[in-house]
Amino acid sequence: MTDENNTKKQLVEGWHGRYYEDFSVGDIYKHPFGRTVTETDNVWMTNITMNLNPMHFNEAYAAETEFGERLVDGTFVIALAVGMSVIDVSVNATANLGYDTIRHHAPVYHGDTIFAESEVIKKRESSSRDHVGIVTTELRAYNQDGTKVLSLERTPMVLKRAYAEPSAAQPPGWPEGIGVQPDTTQTPTDE
Repeated sequence: MTDENNTKKQLVEGWHGRYYEDFSVGDIYKHPFGRTVTETDNVWMTNITMNLNPMHFNEAYAAETEFGERLVDGTFVIALAVGMSVIDVSVNATANLGYDTIRHHAPVYHGDTIFAESEVIKKRESSSRDHVGIVTTELRAYNQDGTKVLSLERTPMVLKRAYAEPSAAQPPGWPEGIGVQPDTTQTPTDE
C-alpha cells in the first residue's frame, strides 16, 4: 500500500505488554512518565471514597498538625502507583489476585510528582489455569526528591503468550476491524 507520494505505509506492531514468559525474577521496570498530584485529585478521591479524615479536606485542621498542610489520600497514591505500573506489569493480566504488604513510607502533598517502578520478586505457573501464570512484583513509588512514599506487593495472573493473539491490526484492548487494517488483496510495491 502506498500513498500519493509513493511512501510505503504499513501497520507496525506497538507495545503489547509483557506475557508471563517475559517476566524474570529480579527484573526491574521503571514505569514511564511521572505524574504530579493535584489538589483536585485529592479532593475527588476523598469525596468519592467518603474518607472523612479532615487531614485530607480541611486546610485549617491540617495546618495545626505536624505536617502543616493537607495530605494526599493514601488510597489515591496506591491507585496512582498501580495504574502507572499497568503498562509494564499487567496489560495482559486476566485478574489481580492481591495487594499485600502495603506501606506508606512518607506523606504525599499536593504538587508532588510521583514516579513508580516494579521489581519481579516471584513467578509461578498457575495450578488451576493453563493459560496464565502468576507474577508477584514489589511496586515502589517515589516523589520528585527521590523519597520513597509507597511500597506494596502486587500479584496478577498474566496471560501466556501462546494464548494471546495480538497483532498490529488488533493490539490488546482493540475490537476486531477498528482503524487501519492490513490490505490482504494487494502486495505493497517498492520503488
